[in-house]
Amino acid sequence: MLETAIIGAGPYGLSIAAHLRRRGIPFRIFGRLMDSWRAHMPKGMCLKSDGFASNIYDPDGEFTLRHFCEERGIEYSDSGLPVRLDTFSQYGLAFKERMAPELEDKLVTSLERLPDGFRVGLDTGENFTARRVVLAVGITHFEHLPADLANLSPDFLTHSFRHHDLEPFRGRSVVVIGGGSSATDLAGLLHETGADVQLVSRRTSLKFHGAPQVGKPRSLWQQIQRPQSGIGPGWRLRFFADAPMVFHYLPESLRLEAVRRVLGPSGAWFAKEKMERVPLHLGCTPKQAEIENGRVRLHLRSVDGGEREILTDHIIAATGYKVDLDRLKFLSSEIRSKVKVVNGAPVLSSSFESSMPGLYFAGIAAANSFGPVMRFAFGAGFAARTITRAMSKTRVRESAPASVSSRHELHEIKAPESREKAGAASQESIRCPKKFTHEERNHRDSRRL
Repeated sequence: MLETAIIGAGPYGLSIAAHLRRRGIPFRIFGRLMDSWRAHMPKGMCLKSDGFASNIYDPDGEFTLRHFCEERGIEYSDSGLPVRLDTFSQYGLAFKERMAPELEDKLVTSLERLPDGFRVGLDTGENFTARRVVLAVGITHFEHLPADLANLSPDFLTHSFRHHDLEPFRGRSVVVIGGGSSATDLAGLLHETGADVQLVSRRTSLKFHGAPQVGKPRSLWQQIQRPQSGIGPGWRLRFFADAPMVFHYLPESLRLEAVRRVLGPSGAWFAKEKMERVPLHLGCTPKQAEIENGRVRLHLRSVDGGEREILTDHIIAATGYKVDLDRLKFLSSEIRSKVKVVNGAPVLSSSFESSMPGLYFAGIAAANSFGPVMRFAFGAGFAARTITRAMSKTRVRESAPASVSSRHELHEIKAPESREKAGAASQESIRCPKKFTHEERNHRDSRRL
């Protein structure tokens, strides 16, 4: 039986693999390398996270994004210089080759519970058993579409997750729904591509992060007043970024409220200028839509009760992601029904283990248990260290009984000597004391105990 199977090959899956590899814990890891980034984020996009917070984590911190950029001659800064999508994707490929070469470009199609572990099925037809499984699938499977537009077919309504290449929208009219970084990034890039784009958001104003002051060092008072963290400035975000284990022990109601409210929809500072050229419909919520002569007529309701309509070729919902275990169709019905969840997300122990022993979750699926940091690559380091430490302790507990039983079995295999031979041997040992080796002495002492 395989010790551990990791499902997912993004920052979390790769970080966990690198840590298990260092500890010598046998594992296999499956998935398409950096799939969400390489195939589902729009070309030309930049990460909202600063450079220092955009690492994939090896145990020694040897191969950071900074190290990668220095090796490749790519311009880099811990903050103030946006990390390009293609740079981050290339970094993921280099990390895999150096720290997690075991990655198998295969998809898991089924996962079933067994009495002593799990049965894993792959798209190649292979099936095997694993004692433990870590699900690090990221945002894949969790895209959220507005219920009011559910009647539209994929020809007219898609999620932003489905668009890497925006060139097919050149010369077409597009409505982007949303007010966060996915929506503002996408709308700005569509405009640059040559699409006739408009943005609809229920928010009455768009929120953008403040631009960093490059080349101007922060005073000591500024650092104390608003300390920097891996997910943004301020003491509150510093707590969420650096103390996920403390967050885990907060009352459930507080944790759920924090995950819902903290770091709500907001655009990156570098997207603000691009949005100045995009028509906005703020304070508006989609009411319904119908197809009319091959186009979509979108009905909106504004906060003041008024209504308006937009006729467009296509709608892209940049409406975020919602964790729901039922969306993971490769999980057996038994697993989906027996794993304890709250609001669709698994309830996890302090080691990221679900209520089903041996089944772990990392990434966005762990946000309700460990906080908003799990929605960012910055949280991958904590997750990898915690899961690896827990598995190392579990291996020690599991191997100890096996060692004891093996020793007893060896004792039972030995045939007892006759009383005469035993007595003679005893007399002989008195006359000629035997010199024991270190191993024999330990074995003798253990028998006495």
